[in-house]
Amino acid sequence: MLTERIIIGIDPGTNVMGFGIIKVVGNKMTLICIDELILKKVESHALKLKRIFDKTLSLIDTYHPDELAIEEPFYAKNVQSMLKLGRAQGVAMAAGLLREIPITEYFPKKVKMSITGNGNASKEQVAGMLKTLLNLKDFPTKYLDASDGLALAVCHFLNSGTKASGNDTKSYTGWSSFVKNNPKRIEG
Repeated sequence: MLTERIIIGIDPGTNVMGFGIIKVVGNKMTLICIDELILKKVESHALKLKRIFDKTLSLIDTYHPDELAIEEPFYAKNVQSMLKLGRAQGVAMAAGLLREIPITEYFPKKVKMSITGNGNASKEQVAGMLKTLLNLKDFPTKYLDASDGLALAVCHFLNSGTKASGNDTKSYTGWSSFVKNNPKRIEG
């Protein structure tokens, strides 16, 4: 009997949060959902974070994913942007941890490499390859943030069962796992 699992991928952002959900049966992936949460017109950063948290919880409660893949924050020249992105990622992770969904973080280059074979691929190249991998006639969204979310879910599936190096991914199975692996993030 083939096992079935649902994987949600989230590309957190304070203007657009992209997400994609796939169902995996054996080695076959099927697209369940791809969309984005548009936050550009929300003026308050705190309210944006609340909407990200609420949307992530809603997705989890609707689709009951077995695993969550999320983009690892990466170094940016603009410290303020990096802080906001880290907060967006944190609230999405908190929603997953609240529902005890195992979470794995991936660096953008790892995702691009997994999908296209090129860690420097463009967002358009990633979207094109996702279309091929999932046998889609058309790509169902105009925002590349949504395809980035879907790419995270597909990357997670493609890397399942492989021993990823600690530099490429970080995984958590719940709050205690997160706290154990991130003591400096918890210190007050």
